[in-house]
Amino acid sequence: MKPRSASPSVPAAESKRVRLAPLRFLWPYALRYKGRLAAAFVAMLAATGATLAVPMAVRRMIDHGFGPDNAGLIDSYFTMLIVVAGALALASSSRLYLVTTLGERVVADVRSDVFARVMTLSPGYFDRTLSGEIVSRLTADTTQIKAAVGSSASVALRNLLMFIGAMAMMVATSPTLSATALAAIPVLVLPLVAVGRRVRRRSRAAQDKIAAISAYATEAIGSVRMLQSFGAERRTADHYRKGALEAFGAARSATAARAVLTAVVIFIVFSAIVGVLWMGAQEVLRENLTAGALSQFVLYAVFAAGALSELSQVWGDIAQTAGAAERLSILAAEEPDVASPASPVPFPQPAKGAVRFENVSFAYPAEPARPVLNGVSFMVEPGATVALVGPSGAGKTTIFQLIGRSYDVGDGAVLLDGVDVRHADLAALRERIALVPQDTTILAASIADNIRLGRPNATDREVVEAARAAHVDRFVMALPEGYDTVVGERGITLSGGQRQRIAIARAILKDAPLLLLDEATSSLDAESEAHIQAALEHLMADRTTIVIAHRLATVVKADRILVMEDGAVVDAGTHAELSARDGVYRRLAKLQFHNTATAAPEDEPAEG
Repeated sequence: MKPRSASPSVPAAESKRVRLAPLRFLWPYALRYKGRLAAAFVAMLAATGATLAVPMAVRRMIDHGFGPDNAGLIDSYFTMLIVVAGALALASSSRLYLVTTLGERVVADVRSDVFARVMTLSPGYFDRTLSGEIVSRLTADTTQIKAAVGSSASVALRNLLMFIGAMAMMVATSPTLSATALAAIPVLVLPLVAVGRRVRRRSRAAQDKIAAISAYATEAIGSVRMLQSFGAERRTADHYRKGALEAFGAARSATAARAVLTAVVIFIVFSAIVGVLWMGAQEVLRENLTAGALSQFVLYAVFAAGALSELSQVWGDIAQTAGAAERLSILAAEEPDVASPASPVPFPQPAKGAVRFENVSFAYPAEPARPVLNGVSFMVEPGATVALVGPSGAGKTTIFQLIGRSYDVGDGAVLLDGVDVRHADLAALRERIALVPQDTTILAASIADNIRLGRPNATDREVVEAARAAHVDRFVMALPEGYDTVVGERGITLSGGQRQRIAIARAILKDAPLLLLDEATSSLDAESEAHIQAALEHLMADRTTIVIAHRLATVVKADRILVMEDGAVVDAGTHAELSARDGVYRRLAKLQFHNTATAAPEDEPAEG
């Protein structure tokens, strides 16, 4: 296991430019809360106005307030400053509350929408994308966006308003000194743009490294028992440590670039202030400017310089947020490979579960040059039980995936109740199918909720009846919280047989017309298998059933057996008919029933 990243690539030419266009992705989310935006903007204007009023009071105090006859003015000026301070405090706290809660709200919406989109993506997307990469997008990138929307964006706008307001007041106070100050702006902007590019590149590299180690950690934690069984804990930890150090190096590089940007801007800004202050002092000596006016001008210059310095610092945050928004927008824009048509063909009623494959050929998108099915054709009549047998890699599991339209066929057609599954509504298609996989997925929820997965509105009584039919109640009643017992991530607190019985109970509760069984009793002991087999036979009696058989003993009663090899149906018949022929089925039967030889890996009936 090695850290790897599946993050979307960015063209080299684009990565060299500071692109804020991806931030447009966030604008529709912010616009959902126009009232909050407007209130925050008003609070921002009030805070800026209150701040800009201070230098005017200082000017009047210096020029008119220190004479022996103006003692009363001093009191009024200080009273005004207290009022301004109160207004500033109220406006600033209101702005902070409004923009922070706006950031939380926007991030909650982004996370929900992106996660909902991920849930609609086809299995092919997850074949080529690391799950840890997706989790990183939903956590690390959205956290970055929360910081930007709830802090950086408002800081940037506040300081932009302050800069514009301060510059306007500087011009009103002394046009001559203002012209000198304005001449220094290009000197400030050039390093801001130049170093800003480097900040964004390095910030994106740091995000990529973090996503890579997040993906690796997700994979390792999910496989921890296997890693421990092979004594790979230290190697795995070393790989993660190496990835973490690479992420630290990338983050340090980005931080160094931001530090350089800040240092350059602060030096230039305050050097410019010193220069302007010196020129202003000369104007005062020549009596072209009062001491109060110079003080007012200097305060506005400090406000403008401070605002510009703050802008230089949040620029790096905003550039980093643009990278996060870009990655989230790419994920949110992903379209499923398989989707419902605009005008789906309705299924006939009542549902019968008839399945027909018509000359189907298929290759997985990840390996288009390696076909898995070649010209497969067969028919499963309503109410019939058909078994699929064959060696590993024959294409049996692929048959199930095409019936449920996890993928679309390359050639030919798959029909359910006479409707091409590509022309049907996906939800309607999958409502007609109940699947019991060999590798059962159990959610970190209660046993009752796990059984309800296919029918979330099922009553407690219906859940219990399905559980009894699948012999789930035999172990549930021994648990302290019964059906409300939370089983842990992936059902870790349950045995393999218990997990499989829950999967069977799900299928029983869903009561779909088509039942797909992927060796549903493979993880059960002999006694449990006998009970479950009886329950399955009762369940299969009134519906169409297709069984993937890894053990031929489970399919001897099937109405029809399809023998698959190398992606094709090579034989078909009942158990007795196929056993009488010299073919693949007879060879597999001899291996399993008579133990006359040891099966090679390619001859073992397994998931294909």
